Amino acid sequence: MENRQALLSSVEMARFVARGSLRLDAVVPAEMNAEGLAVLADGVPQVPFGTPVSTAYAQGSFVRRLLELPQVAGALRSLVGPGPTVDHHFVHVREPGGGDAQPLHGDAIIDVRPDAFDVQLMYYPQAVTLEMGGTLSVPGSHLRRINESDTGRYQNLRGQDRLVCPAGTVVFLHHGLWHGGRRNTSDVVRYMFKIRFNPTVRQRRLWDTSDLDDPRVVAELDATFPWYEPATGRLERYNRVLLWRALTGDDRFDIDYWVTRVSNRPEEVAV
Repeated sequence: MENRQALLSSVEMARFVARGSLRLDAVVPAEMNAEGLAVLADGVPQVPFGTPVSTAYAQGSFVRRLLELPQVAGALRSLVGPGPTVDHHFVHVREPGGGDAQPLHGDAIIDVRPDAFDVQLMYYPQAVTLEMGGTLSVPGSHLRRINESDTGRYQNLRGQDRLVCPAGTVVFLHHGLWHGGRRNTSDVVRYMFKIRFNPTVRQRRLWDTSDLDDPRVVAELDATFPWYEPATGRLERYNRVLLWRALTGDDRFDIDYWVTRVSNRPEEVAV
């Protein structure tokens, strides 16, 4: 399995750090999606918090084979490293013409880790149309600290992403990304399977770093999004620099000198 993993590039990793998500369109084969619909309809038995993937999902099981697909395995390895544990998983089912839209939320209480993160995999076994109410997310929101549904009063934000995707799409989310399922107004049952992973190793240079000096890395990390405020929005980019420093081990990396300026603590004593 190790040599079949398609690790992320530095540019892709920087895009995840900036956006808080990574989307892999139609990476699951059609025959697996047909099997997946049946598996999700029957439900996936729960496992205790902190269960290793190898224990949570038996070799040859549908979920295990899903996680062993080269692009899925490579992205997971790049984001959380080898041997992650399963925090929890859940099968989300939206009945036709029913259900309310979820409030905009993050999937955790306030998480103050500036140098580590959990990852959530979201698998869509069928094509999702706008009417089916795919997951809505807010790019670049993951490093702004909130407590669960503090953002629930917000209905729409400029630049939000309402998922429409082909069958077999897998999306990885930073645990802090603001998101929520939309109401299904179609006549089709919509399924989504979610797994949250906890890393068991330090998240440092786990991806393919051969392009670490590519100028596009800085361009991705310096991206802005339409909902950002002129002043406070800069803090999102500041926090990305802190996270990128932790992920690369490069304490000198910066954008526009922001972190360098704020962290300036000269040790030399004036005479």
